Amino acid sequence: MKISTLLTLLLVAALTGISHAQKNAGGMTANKKAIVQSVEKHQADFIKMSDQIWAYAETAFEENKSAKLLADYAEAQGFRVERGVADLPTAFIASYGSGSPIIGILGEFDALPGISQKAQPEKEPLEAGAAGHGCGHNLFGVGSLGAAIAVKELMEQGKIKGTVRFYGTPAEEKYFGKLFMARAGLFDDLDACLDWHPSAETKAEVQSSLALVDFTVEFFGQAAHASGDPWNGRSALDGLELFTTGLNFLREHVKPTVRIHYQIQHGGDVVNVVPEYARVWVRVRDSKRDGVQHVYDRVEKMIAGAAMMAEVDYKINLVSGLHEVLVNRTGGAAMQKNLELLGPITYTEEETAFAKKIQAATGKPQVGIDSEIRPLEETWEHPKGGSTDVGDVSWLVPEIRLGVTTAPKDTPWHSWAVVACGGMSIGHKGMIYSAKALGMTMVDLYEKPQLLADMKKEFRERKGDAVYKAILPDGPAPLPQPANGK
Repeated sequence: MKISTLLTLLLVAALTGISHAQKNAGGMTANKKAIVQSVEKHQADFIKMSDQIWAYAETAFEENKSAKLLADYAEAQGFRVERGVADLPTAFIASYGSGSPIIGILGEFDALPGISQKAQPEKEPLEAGAAGHGCGHNLFGVGSLGAAIAVKELMEQGKIKGTVRFYGTPAEEKYFGKLFMARAGLFDDLDACLDWHPSAETKAEVQSSLALVDFTVEFFGQAAHASGDPWNGRSALDGLELFTTGLNFLREHVKPTVRIHYQIQHGGDVVNVVPEYARVWVRVRDSKRDGVQHVYDRVEKMIAGAAMMAEVDYKINLVSGLHEVLVNRTGGAAMQKNLELLGPITYTEEETAFAKKIQAATGKPQVGIDSEIRPLEETWEHPKGGSTDVGDVSWLVPEIRLGVTTAPKDTPWHSWAVVACGGMSIGHKGMIYSAKALGMTMVDLYEKPQLLADMKKEFRERKGDAVYKAILPDGPAPLPQPANGK
């Protein structure tokens, strides 16, 4: 073998973190090898797109450049692209093929406000006060699209038959774009759906999430001079504080699975005026949507009581609400086999050093990066962690979920540290790996009708008699309004 050829092979292995031996392990079929080859062929484009979305750092329903970048690339690859679906300007669907099975894959691309960061292990904003990808969604959307492209190329070659759909889903961090897309029926005809999420470990995800209800409360009082004639005032802020005091006392009397958090958004304008207006944003979570409803019913009574004590009026505005994820272990087991075929991601000494500096800067043990393939877990009755609008999709179609390492072990999520890793090779490797694992699992769904049948059977059994109904009532999404009404 020529030295130049050997160097080329070593370079490819370094970029992908997967050895030649791992790629040819037993069980790696010709079509799965083709998925890996397709992802590697396009990986320079994927990394470039991911870095561009990382730099755009656009927040909920404002991901105009990010969505366009992904949709344009899908269109250039031969997908039929429908933009602005579900009346959401930054939501789109890219489709290829025809007939059954119809397999969907989800992609996100929104950033979080206020955590701008350079791709370095010391905290320093790229732009002070700007947004940053502290949940790795710059990687999420591109990785999922990479899997869809690899599947589409197999369809072009006549190797598999059916339809592949990539869903560009905005605003996961705040307004939950998938909820509006689910309400519009955009997932109803899928046979199965897949998604992944950046993580600090690599595993087939078979845990649920927390259901939630998201709302604001406005209090309306009467302004007065805070010193001259306060008896003529009715403080909206009093009503708000009486309500939040009640919320905090309620914490002692809810189940351990419940989470309650709030942000005071407006509490008055100046200290010497009794506030006539106040607003608080509240989120209630539980491991089951029925539990959320029980707590929310109590909270509504507390709001009315607080308003009564302060002699003010109030208005509750429901922002959103999410179902918990309906787990599909059959699909998780299929994903697990493909993770074991791929083997773990490997890292350079420079990447490990970067990771340890991140850990030192965030007060964590300097143990580096953990990308070992976790065994398939038991599914807990009550999950830990946060919420996701994938939950609503999972009540409509069997969902396969994946987590892939894109940041060092114990990295604080939704922080500058995750932003830093998502803009460099640690994040890139996780993204490329996710595209391969997702694409290989999609091949299984196209080639194995019994796998799909078994997933659907489990889906029906877990769902039982429940009929999906979006928690958020019909109505438009809270889209950003143009400045000056233009």
